[in-house]
Amino acid sequence: MQVTATAARVQSGRWRRVAPVVCGCALVGAAALVAAFDPAASGSRFPACQFKAVTGLWCPGCGLTRGFHELFNGHPVAALQHNVFIPLVLAAVVAGWWSWLRTSWGYPGLRASVWLARPMAFVLPVALIAYGVLRNIPATPFTALAP
Repeated sequence: MQVTATAARVQSGRWRRVAPVVCGCALVGAAALVAAFDPAASGSRFPACQFKAVTGLWCPGCGLTRGFHELFNGHPVAALQHNVFIPLVLAAVVAGWWSWLRTSWGYPGLRASVWLARPMAFVLPVALIAYGVLRNIPATPFTALAP
């Protein structure tokens, strides 16, 4: 019986509309923390990449927190030196949140057109894997990809 009452509250219109706003506030707060505290500083409290800790290799996401710190402090070129996917990740988070907000208020969500969605379903995973492999090659042109 308790589960049904909770499910009814979650499905209510008020929570459906408030949830994306609360999440947006949390995202802004997280962005403020990343902007205020340098993740590259010694003694940083940001968690280390677990993939890097276990394998010793850079994953495609390594450098995102440091890159967002640079971006939020007005250094877009330095941000891209940490991870080239910074603009794509930022655009995806903002578009996903905006679409969720719109649908929760009864408006249509954002939709990618077919001519964009189908190729991206193939290109993005391939690009992430290629980037992850290339940034771990210890040769001269590829060392610039490491964060």
